[in-house]
Amino acid sequence: MRYPAVVTGLLAALAAAVVAGLAAGSVSIPPGQVIEALLPGAAPSPFRTIVVDVRLPRVLLGAAVGAGLAVVGTVLQALVRNRLADPFLLGISSGASTGAVVVLTLGVGATTAVAMPAGAFAGALVALALVYGLARGGGTMSGTRLVLAGVTVSYILSAVTTLVLVASARPEHFREALYWSLGGLGSARWDTLWAPGIVVCLGLPLLLSLARPLDLLLVGEEGATVLGLDVARFRAAVFVLVSLITAVLVSASGAVGFIGLMVPHAARLLVGATHRALLPVAALAGAVALIVADLGARTLFAPQDIPVGVLTALIGGPLFLWLMRSRTAQGAAL
Repeated sequence: MRYPAVVTGLLAALAAAVVAGLAAGSVSIPPGQVIEALLPGAAPSPFRTIVVDVRLPRVLLGAAVGAGLAVVGTVLQALVRNRLADPFLLGISSGASTGAVVVLTLGVGATTAVAMPAGAFAGALVALALVYGLARGGGTMSGTRLVLAGVTVSYILSAVTTLVLVASARPEHFREALYWSLGGLGSARWDTLWAPGIVVCLGLPLLLSLARPLDLLLVGEEGATVLGLDVARFRAAVFVLVSLITAVLVSASGAVGFIGLMVPHAARLLVGATHRALLPVAALAGAVALIVADLGARTLFAPQDIPVGVLTALIGGPLFLWLMRSRTAQGAAL
C-alpha cells in the first residue's frame, strides 16, 4: 500500500473516530447534529454543550496522548534498538506518575498547572536514567535486561508512590493516585489541554526532524558512529526530550500503557521502518487507537466509565505476550 493511501486512510479513520467519540456516550447524539454543533455560530443547545464542553476536550486529549505515546514508543524502540521498548515498559510512565503524585501530596499542584508536569518530568527522567543504567550494566545492553530493568524500576516506583500516599494520610490522594496508575481521560477540560497540546505540536515535529539519525541507529552503534553520529550525545538528548513529552502526557492522562508498544509495530507493517514515513503514521494511528479505546471504555460497561488504561492493558497485554513469543520463536533477541 502506498504511503499517501495509508495517510489518507488514517486521516479518514481519525475523523470517523472523532465523530464517534463525540456522538457516543450516556446521551447518544446523531452524527449530523454533532457536526452541526461544531460549526461556528451554532445556536446554543443541550447537544452543543455536551459536544463542545464535555466530549470534545476528552477526544482531543485522547488524540494528543495517543499520538504522543505512539511516537515516543517508536523513537525509544529505535534508540535502544529493541522493538519491545515503550514508555510503560521502560518505567518512564511509572516515574512520571510517581513525580506527579509527589507534587500532588505536597500541595504544590493545587496552585499551579506547571507543577504537575514538572514533577512528572523529574520522575520520568529519574526512572529512565535508572532503567538505562541497569540495562547497560557491564557495558552491554540486551533486550531482556532492558525489559527486566524497566519492570523492576516500575515496581520500585510504585512502592515509593504507595509510601508517599500512606505518609500523607489523606483519602483524596488515594483517589488521585488510582487515576494516575490506571490512566483515564475523564478529567479532560479545555483549561487542561494546553500543556499536552503544546508538547505534541512542538515535540512531534522535533522528533520527526531527527528521522535521519534515528535511521542511522538501525544499523547499530558502530555503524552510526562511522556515518558521523555522536551516538551517546544524541541518545542522551533524545532521552530527555521523550521523557519531557511522556511526563506532560502522563500528567494529563495518567499512565496509559501499551499504546507506545503496539502502535509502532502496526505502523511498520504499513509503511516500513524508515522514520520519516513511520513517525507521522504512528502519530495518526496512535490518535485513532486511543480515541477508539476511550470510546470503548465509556460504552462497553455503560453507565460505568472505566479507565481507558484498563482496556489498553487488557488488549495490549496478550498482544505483547504474542509478540514476545513470536520474536523468541524467530530467534530474535528480546
